Amino acid sequence: MQDSPHKYPDTDEDTFTVALSGDVMLTRRVSACREPAFLKLVQALRDADATCVNLETCVRWWEEGTPSITTGTPMTTTPDLLSELRWLGVDVVTCANNHVYDYGENGVLAMLRHLRDAGIPQAGCGRNLYEARLPAYAETARGRVGFVAMTSTFRPWNAASNSRGEVAGRPGVNPLRHTAQHHVDSDCFDALLRMSRGLGFAKEQERARTHFFSDKEIGCETTDVMTLFGQTICRSDRFETLTETPEAELDAQRRWIAEARGQCDILVVSLHTHEFAGRSLKKESLKVNLSEPADFIRQAAHAAIDAGADIVAGHGSHTALGVEIYKGRPIFYSLGGLIFQNETLPFVPAEAYERFDLGPDATPSNLFDARTKHDTKGFPAYAGYWECFVPVCHFKQGQLASIDIIPTDLGYGQPRHRRGRAMWADGAQAAKILSRVAALSKDLGTRVEISGGVGRIEL
Repeated sequence: MQDSPHKYPDTDEDTFTVALSGDVMLTRRVSACREPAFLKLVQALRDADATCVNLETCVRWWEEGTPSITTGTPMTTTPDLLSELRWLGVDVVTCANNHVYDYGENGVLAMLRHLRDAGIPQAGCGRNLYEARLPAYAETARGRVGFVAMTSTFRPWNAASNSRGEVAGRPGVNPLRHTAQHHVDSDCFDALLRMSRGLGFAKEQERARTHFFSDKEIGCETTDVMTLFGQTICRSDRFETLTETPEAELDAQRRWIAEARGQCDILVVSLHTHEFAGRSLKKESLKVNLSEPADFIRQAAHAAIDAGADIVAGHGSHTALGVEIYKGRPIFYSLGGLIFQNETLPFVPAEAYERFDLGPDATPSNLFDARTKHDTKGFPAYAGYWECFVPVCHFKQGQLASIDIIPTDLGYGQPRHRRGRAMWADGAQAAKILSRVAALSKDLGTRVEISGGVGRIEL
């Protein structure tokens, strides 16, 4: 934020509120729903001066784009549903995530066109890397809010690329790249080195060095470091994975964060990630129980705030993670989701059926039943994927004053056609969600007070 207090144009109060939510995977209308707990949450989104969500889908008509290869849900949203976002109170969407490329390059271009036609600003995706890094802005009566979006979870061909001369750049997402070093003890390292040499992998690297690959593409092999299956393995006295965002990558993101900082009153950086680290990664058998973001994610989040961000909004795990207050500004490592309708798609690519040995007569419901073994595995089987939160950040005189943590219930245990729409949680469920967020935030040095079914962080 600016150091000097900012007087918002139409009010005597130096106040501003920003509401945030995680992933929106929208396949059907929600504006017809009238449950009090749903409308209460919607009102909170509408009441904020600016509201942003991560649009984790490809917005397209069925004839636009062709399916990419994916083991996840080939996610798609028809353009007529974009009006639902406006109904919910959404002002800006971020699109740097791993699903915008589910229908290829043409799907990305269709999505950008439909969002533009709907008048919904987006950040994190573009026709080339320059556009993918451009900030988006919410113009409000009380001030201007900027958004920069990036993702660490993407396939190499999903990342937008630069244009050069007469060669157009590739459409895609704003990528946040990182490196990983896997440390193993000497016995394990020597066994892997023997395997690499015995199977000819080392000789393949040797041959590649005489061909037209760059050194960084080939990797290396020394007495203490090797590249195996595209991974860097280091001799060590322990088993550990260390991740890092290269400085050049951080510098590229900092430039656009600084650009947005000079163009708005409040700046939000969106960070979509699936990567974890720490104790939970080594001991937990279920993905839903992972709780510690990878080291490079914390590094990138801190760098974003150092560069001028007022808020870092994380998502991607579809679970609620902790909140860190860094230099007086919040990092939400994962908000979970707001709309999770990834199993009511009317069309699914042929390859998805083939993965589960389903024949040509199978329907989408058959596929989703097979994929989850009738809701006994995957997202439907675990409550943690359906218990999330919406933070409302309150600014006073240009500085963050407090954060309300609204617990949300996305319908765990409900039938497929009913679940996937966040409602304001209450009672024991609210207490459970808030207790998780408070515990994980405490590990990050943040105190969350719980009262009246809502969490609160005072700055």
